[in-house]
Amino acid sequence: MKEFITDILVEQFGFLPTELLVVLVSAVPIVELRGGIPLGVILGLSPWEALLFGIIGNLLPIVPILLLFRPISGWMLRFKWYQRLYDWLYNRTMKKSNNVEKFGAIGLILFTAVPLPTTGAYSACLAAVLFFIPFRFAFFAVSAGVVIAGIVMTLFSYILV
Repeated sequence: MKEFITDILVEQFGFLPTELLVVLVSAVPIVELRGGIPLGVILGLSPWEALLFGIIGNLLPIVPILLLFRPISGWMLRFKWYQRLYDWLYNRTMKKSNNVEKFGAIGLILFTAVPLPTTGAYSACLAAVLFFIPFRFAFFAVSAGVVIAGIVMTLFSYILV
C-alpha cells in the first residue's frame, strides 16, 4: 500500500517538494494531520519534519474559518443547495461536539486532539463558530488540539510504518 501511495503522489505531484506536499495534504479537510504526517513518514521525512509541516498545514485554515464562516454562510444561505449542506454540516457538528458544548475552549482542545475521522481543526472551528466561542479562545484551543493530534499521529506513524 505504501508503494502504491508513494507512486501515485510522485507521479502526480513529484514536482513539489515533499515538505510542501505534507503541508498541502494536512490542510485538506477530513484528511488533515491523519494523512499529512503519515505521508511525510512514507516519503522519508524525519519525525520532527513530518510533525512540523503537518502542523503548519493543519493550522492554515483555522483563522479563515473562524473569521469568515459566519458571514459567508449568512450570504450563502439564500441558496437552497447551501441550506441543505449547512443543515447537514450543522447537525453532524452538533452530534460530535458534546465536549465543546460542556467545556467550551477546553472541549475544543479535546475535540481537535483526538485524531479520529470527523474530528480535527475544521470540525472544531465550525463547532467554535456555532457555539459562539470567542476568536482568541477558539484559535488557541484549536491550535493546541492540532499540536496534540500532531504528536499522537507522529508517534503512531513511526510505530506503525
